[in-house]
Amino acid sequence: MQSYWMQMTDTDTVLELRDRPEPMPGANQLLVRMHATSLNRGEFLLGHGLHGAPGTWKAIGGEGAGEVVSVGAGVSGFHPGDKVMGRCAGAFAEYALMESAEAMQVPAGLSMIEAASIPLVFLVAYDMLVLQGGLKAGDWMLVNGVSSGVGVASLQLGKALGAHVIGTSGSADKLAQLKPLGLDVALCTRKPDFAPAVMEATHQKGVNLVVNTVGGTVFAESVRAMAFEGRLATVGYVDGVVHADIDLEALHAKRLVVFGVSNKMRTKEQRSAAVPRFIEEVLPLFASGRIKPHIDTVMDFAQLPQAKARMEAAGHIGKIVLRMPAAA
Repeated sequence: MQSYWMQMTDTDTVLELRDRPEPMPGANQLLVRMHATSLNRGEFLLGHGLHGAPGTWKAIGGEGAGEVVSVGAGVSGFHPGDKVMGRCAGAFAEYALMESAEAMQVPAGLSMIEAASIPLVFLVAYDMLVLQGGLKAGDWMLVNGVSSGVGVASLQLGKALGAHVIGTSGSADKLAQLKPLGLDVALCTRKPDFAPAVMEATHQKGVNLVVNTVGGTVFAESVRAMAFEGRLATVGYVDGVVHADIDLEALHAKRLVVFGVSNKMRTKEQRSAAVPRFIEEVLPLFASGRIKPHIDTVMDFAQLPQAKARMEAAGHIGKIVLRMPAAA
C-alpha cells in the first residue's frame, strides 16, 4: 500500500510517499481501507511537538473515514464492511489502523469526504467548548483565527449550543464567508487590538470563553476581553509564539481559568474517554443536518504536498480533505 511519511527538522518538513506492507489489526483495533482523510495544521507546524525529535521519520495523518476490512481480538460493535470515521495515526495511507475506542459509525447522509473532516477537529472543539469550557446557551465566545479547521468547528458547535460567537481573522473575505454559519461579530485583524471591540459587542461584560488557535501574540489581549469567571482555551500557536505575559491581577480578580487542549501526553484511555459522549451529543447534530462539515478543498491523495502548501499559506477556510485512491 502507499503511505505518506514525513521528516521534520528544526527548520523544515520533508514528505515522502512510501510503499509499505498492509498493516494487521492488533487487539482492539480495526483495519480500515481509507476513503478520505483530512489535514490538520498542528501536524505540520515546527515546534508543535507532534512529530517527535527533529530528523525522525513518521507515518502521518491523524483522522479519516473508510470501510472496515478486518477487526482484531476484543473488538465488539464493528464488523467488516462498516463505514467508520475516527482519529487514527498514519491516516495518510491506503489502509490504516484505528483503535476501536476511537472509531465511530459514519452518520447516515454523510459522505466519506464529510466524515473524514469531523473526528479530530470536532472532538477538540467538544473538549474546549463542553468538557473544559462549560459553554452554554446565551454565552459569548471569542475564536481567534476563526477560519481555521478548529476555528470553524468551534463556531459551528458553539452556535449549535446556543452561544454568541465573535471571530477574528486577517481576511475580510473569509469572515464574510463564515457569516452564513452564524458568526455574530466579525473582527478583521491579525493584531492584538480586538479587546475594545469585544467589550463593546458584549456590553462591556467580556466573553465567557476564548478559543485561541493563534498563539502567544494574542494571549494578553484575549485576557483583556474576558468576562468574570471566563475561560481561555489554548489549542495551538500558529504564530510560533509560545510565551506570553499574563495579567495576574485580572486572573485573580476575575477568577479566570486558563487551560490547554492537547493529546500529546494523554494515554489511549484518556484520548478516547470522551468519544461515547461525543457520539451521543454531537453526532446527532450531523445526522440531522444541523451541523454540516465545512469543506474548503478536496484534493487527490497524490496532491498532499499541494494541500500542505495551501494550509501553510493560510488560504483555506475549514478543512482540506484528501480523496484516497481505490485500494487494491
